[in-house]
Amino acid sequence: MDFLAGEILPLYKPYGWTSFQIVSKVRYHLSRHHKVKRFKVGHAGTLDPLATGVLLLCTGKATKRIEELQSHTKEYVADLMLGATTPSFDLEHPVDATYPYEHITPELIKETLPRFIGDIAQRPPLFSACKVDGTRAYKLARDGSDMELAPKQIRIDEIELIACELPKITIRVVCGKGTYIRSLARDIGEALGSGAHLTRLERTRIGDVRIEQCINPENFQTWLEEATKNNLQL
Repeated sequence: MDFLAGEILPLYKPYGWTSFQIVSKVRYHLSRHHKVKRFKVGHAGTLDPLATGVLLLCTGKATKRIEELQSHTKEYVADLMLGATTPSFDLEHPVDATYPYEHITPELIKETLPRFIGDIAQRPPLFSACKVDGTRAYKLARDGSDMELAPKQIRIDEIELIACELPKITIRVVCGKGTYIRSLARDIGEALGSGAHLTRLERTRIGDVRIEQCINPENFQTWLEEATKNNLQL
């Protein structure tokens, strides 16, 4: 591997870590290893702090491929809690409203999910990194704004129910660039005549890179030493 010339590293993002923390940790160890003041490292697609899973990092000249990698298909597994919403559509904020869910059945869920397959318009969450007149939306939200962001076109290729223990359900989603699974949770709740928010999100694949191939950032230094010693290929 030639990290200066450019490599694409599959990292596992643990719960609670930010994507930037992963980049910083990998940059630190690569800089020390190569005796470079500031190694060039970037990531191809942010994961929320409460999400886990595949995060692709690019080093050196491979950072030029970030936009290409961001366009790759992604797969997620998500837990949704029906009957309640939060301002951020996940567990970052407490429940702000509750709704009836007793009418929801596994059959109704299976009938409803296919509505979201294809090219659809999705409204991003206000608690997101989307920009509004140059300002990050999450900053507006923290300042008390309740504005709604303009819908964006996204693509969902597959969506299936893989577990149902009402009011909690688990879905698998295969989608394109720019999809917010938090927004999808909100929209599914509304389509079911209730509310919903994410309680767990894991990105299991980006393109052909699966979660089983990922490097644990806690062990990155050891992995780097072994990779260099044994001339490993990704």
